[in-house]
Amino acid sequence: MRPDDWHLTDDVDEFLARAGDFLRSRPGRHVMQLTWAERVRKRGAHAFGPGSPVFGALERAGKVEATFYRLPSRGYGLSPLTPEQADSLAARLAALGHPVPSVSADQGTVTAFAEAWQRHTGVTPRPRDIRLRLYRLGTLTPPEPPPAGRSRVLGEGDLDEAMFWCGEFAKAVGEDVTLDAGTWAESRFADKRYTLWETPDGTAVSVAGMNPLIGGQIQVDIVYTPADVRGRGYAAAVTAEVSRAALAAGATDVVLFADRSNPTSNALYQRLGYRTLDDWGSCDFPDGD
Repeated sequence: MRPDDWHLTDDVDEFLARAGDFLRSRPGRHVMQLTWAERVRKRGAHAFGPGSPVFGALERAGKVEATFYRLPSRGYGLSPLTPEQADSLAARLAALGHPVPSVSADQGTVTAFAEAWQRHTGVTPRPRDIRLRLYRLGTLTPPEPPPAGRSRVLGEGDLDEAMFWCGEFAKAVGEDVTLDAGTWAESRFADKRYTLWETPDGTAVSVAGMNPLIGGQIQVDIVYTPADVRGRGYAAAVTAEVSRAALAAGATDVVLFADRSNPTSNALYQRLGYRTLDDWGSCDFPDGD
């Protein structure tokens, strides 16, 4: 294949017209492409900082075979690529002089692109320590019995509570974000619906969120329980509630990410019926900015 087979655009509507069917054909493995393209479509490119987004599709004989996206101030998100596809993309970006600060994708794709980028540019890749596992829901199996309490969906009047829980989650996973009334609407947390698990006295003890329905799929994101109340089944209960709500909303695929280094959360999701789809990785290129 030729590097010229990659078609680049800063127009998200053009990208989705070209690649939308391809992305929706495997929504689980394309969850990040679908999610971020939809956010750009709804919010506009200006919402993601100065500069224009870049989208790309590898197309041969009228058929899309792979995609990528890059938003301003962010790295590249890649669909699954073969080594040959990764090499052609690296060659295309290098020839255009496009910087590549980082990539994220399934682990095989990250490895293939990192090797290709080093060949074409001489830049040494630096893998990140964060390793994720992408799960897709099979048959939902809620915990029996559930812990005492009930679920509560946060509504438009619960913004302060949503910001608090998302802020606690962000601190726990090391995300450097500021969430307040002025920054919330442009954050990645704003387009989710959140559910709390509350004890019988009304104390909130766990939260789970879910993204909008995109391409027949819903991503469960975020899931968080404070350290002092873990191990009591709250995360399982609230994740089951959100997963059930996703199915009720019409999702044919329900997916979520988990930290591979956390055996507790991985075991929890598997008990609920989630099955491994891909291992996920990220890689920085120190000279790519």
